[in-house]
Amino acid sequence: MQTKHIREHMEVVGADEEHVGTVDGGQIKLTKSDPVTGGEHHFIPLAWVDTVDEKVRLSMDAEEAIADWETEESD
Repeated sequence: MQTKHIREHMEVVGADEEHVGTVDGGQIKLTKSDPVTGGEHHFIPLAWVDTVDEKVRLSMDAEEAIADWETEESD
């Protein structure tokens, strides 16, 4: 898997093809404007990525990824 192919604004989907979020930067930081993220940035570990093509595809279902993602800490 080539992380260099992950680009801003790519859709992130679970293994079940359900929407998880939208990439907001070089790491997998999800945009806080995405309805799924509830108005907060969330981070997906690169270890969860299975493949990257037109979407970032995770190795777990969307529900599991959403339950375990990390939330950006407030300053």
